[in-house]
Amino acid sequence: MSVIVELTVPSEAFELGQILRVEPPAQIELETMVPLGGRPTPFIRSRNGIRQSFETSVRGHSSVDDITEVNSHNGETLYALNWNPPPDSFLRTIMEMGAVLLNASGDATTWRLEVRFPDHETLSSFQEYYVDREIAVTVERIYNPTRPDAGPWYGLTQPQRVALTAAVENGYYALPREISTKDLADGFDISDQAMTERLRRGITALVSNTLLAVEENE
Repeated sequence: MSVIVELTVPSEAFELGQILRVEPPAQIELETMVPLGGRPTPFIRSRNGIRQSFETSVRGHSSVDDITEVNSHNGETLYALNWNPPPDSFLRTIMEMGAVLLNASGDATTWRLEVRFPDHETLSSFQEYYVDREIAVTVERIYNPTRPDAGPWYGLTQPQRVALTAAVENGYYALPREISTKDLADGFDISDQAMTERLRRGITALVSNTLLAVEENE
């Protein structure tokens, strides 16, 4: 039975935190992880950062081949990271265990991760991994998405939950649509593209942690 863990890890102990080094008030959010050429390619969004110095710093890391700008709007920039995660690294270990990284975001000091493990035994193996290496992981929450007491959000982050709720309440999914993406985004003071991505990630998390989780456990 799958289990979802919300945790925090120091930026210097997490390979994406080491690579995507930022200074306050810059923030980094992992949009998605796409398997390309046999290795995971992260798509990341930077906010409040200095683009040139950030890109130069990332390209200088030994495990990075390149970082490519996908688009930029209203101070937010979406990048594709071409890299090769080190063996036995935090993120590679998660993937090799068959776990799924649902959400990840970080700043200069801390990364917050939400990970779905296939079962409690795999989670125990992951805990042994970071304890043995003295990685200061803080587990904020553990829950099973198929249980009635799992909580009302089913793996959604608070921004995703609020955005999806607002979209439904304002008729974004009605036929015909009663509010545009731009108007919906204006209420959150974000770009329409960021709102589209937030809704997409929210729906993906919701389906992964409910419908797909039930199928896995049948």
